[in-house]
Amino acid sequence: MKSAPATITGRRSPSLPLPWISPLRRPEHKPDPPPGPSPTSRPPRKYIPHDVAVTLITREKDPRLATRLFESLSSQRGFSHNNATYSAIVLRLARSKRFDAVDSLLRRMPYETCKFHEGVFVNLMGHYSKHRMHERVLEMLAMIRPIVREKPSMKAISTCLNLLVEGNQMDLAMEALLYCKKELRLRPNSCIFNIFVKYHCRNGDVESAKLVVDEMRSSDCSRPNLITYSTLMDCLCQNGRLEEAFQLFEEMVGNDGIVPDELTYNVLIKGFVMVGKVDRARKIMEFMRTKGCPPNVFNYATLMNGLCRDGKINEAEEALEEMKRCGLKPDAVVYTTLINGLCRSGRTEEAIGLLEEMKVAGCKADIVTFNVLLVGLCKEGRLMEALSMVESLPRAGVQLDKGSYRIVLNGLLQGGELEKTAEFLFLMLARGFVPHYATSNELLESLCSGGMVRESADALVELVEMGFMPKLEVWCLVIEATCRERKLLSAFELLDELSGGGDN
Repeated sequence: MKSAPATITGRRSPSLPLPWISPLRRPEHKPDPPPGPSPTSRPPRKYIPHDVAVTLITREKDPRLATRLFESLSSQRGFSHNNATYSAIVLRLARSKRFDAVDSLLRRMPYETCKFHEGVFVNLMGHYSKHRMHERVLEMLAMIRPIVREKPSMKAISTCLNLLVEGNQMDLAMEALLYCKKELRLRPNSCIFNIFVKYHCRNGDVESAKLVVDEMRSSDCSRPNLITYSTLMDCLCQNGRLEEAFQLFEEMVGNDGIVPDELTYNVLIKGFVMVGKVDRARKIMEFMRTKGCPPNVFNYATLMNGLCRDGKINEAEEALEEMKRCGLKPDAVVYTTLINGLCRSGRTEEAIGLLEEMKVAGCKADIVTFNVLLVGLCKEGRLMEALSMVESLPRAGVQLDKGSYRIVLNGLLQGGELEKTAEFLFLMLARGFVPHYATSNELLESLCSGGMVRESADALVELVEMGFMPKLEVWCLVIEATCRERKLLSAFELLDELSGGGDN
């Protein structure tokens, strides 16, 4: 009897048939499991990327927390600040007028290894100019070269000069120009010359502006351009020298071959309209068409403004229809111009119809349009309609301003509608708007004179809580009227309230 084969362990297995294994079948191999993390290895440390850092700094409302965030970012492994993060924190601090902190950062920038751009300094120029720190504007121009390691671009130079000229800092502007010539070896181009032309024109010094233009012509790197001529022509028109402006226009086209655009033509249109020569303005628009430059909406608005000012409302309406025939879509300025003309002519009902036309045309009326209508309604004594408009417009999503409420309040007061005036005053105050100082005093006097003592006392309390302090005689008038009504308790309560409100 045969014995069972021995196993690897030396034990004999029971007598069972062995499974058949084909020599052609490949054994199945399971993939090795991925190696687990080494006990000594650590995941790589992540840091906040620059774009996220910029967003966090920009959104932080507290400048101190923004600065703390900027400093904490530097402590991250593998992170270093760049132009974007520096720009974000510098402008965030500048908006908060933390200029000492800005100076501290500017002193650090030369020691950074990243590449800076001049945009940081151009933006700072605007902030310093806004706060009338014009010497710092010039400093920002001088800092571009050592920190950016490049010469300032013409855009940066033009921005600096323009801000200094706008701030009437001609000495600093000339110093900046001298810096550009000596240190940067740059010669003024047409853009820089135009800044000085604009400065002289704004001051009404036409002759000095002409001298700058003559210097432009003698320079080999600049020539008078469309902006130069338009600025000088506008100055001549503002000073009533229309014929000289027209001669300069012909010189621009004939001698220098510069093709005018709609804005240049509009300078002449506006000039003739200002002196009441609307017919000449019309001829300019006809001339535009012959030269292949059809008038735009801006040109028509200027013409219509002149027509309405001269009381030629029918001609202004014809100009509006002409616009539509030419395929132009009137904007809110055009409609408001005509609405104002209609209201001033006592044709407020037609003006309201024009407002409906605006809605149909998809042209949204702005606050100026509604204020013009409110003036027209009050002028015609349609006070209840004006009151209804002010009450309903905010519910329709129209945000009125303090002028809207003051127009209606004055209308009600002048119309003798004391009860409605008092009601409207409380509505106005509830919406956060305070009447004009003179109107408030007049209103309190009128309420007392009209026997509405309780209303005058309530109005005085509400006004004081909004920061209004009446004239002494008005204050005494309200107290005396309260006492005359034998309402001593109310008078004492009023004095207590007013005293508390004044302390707050």
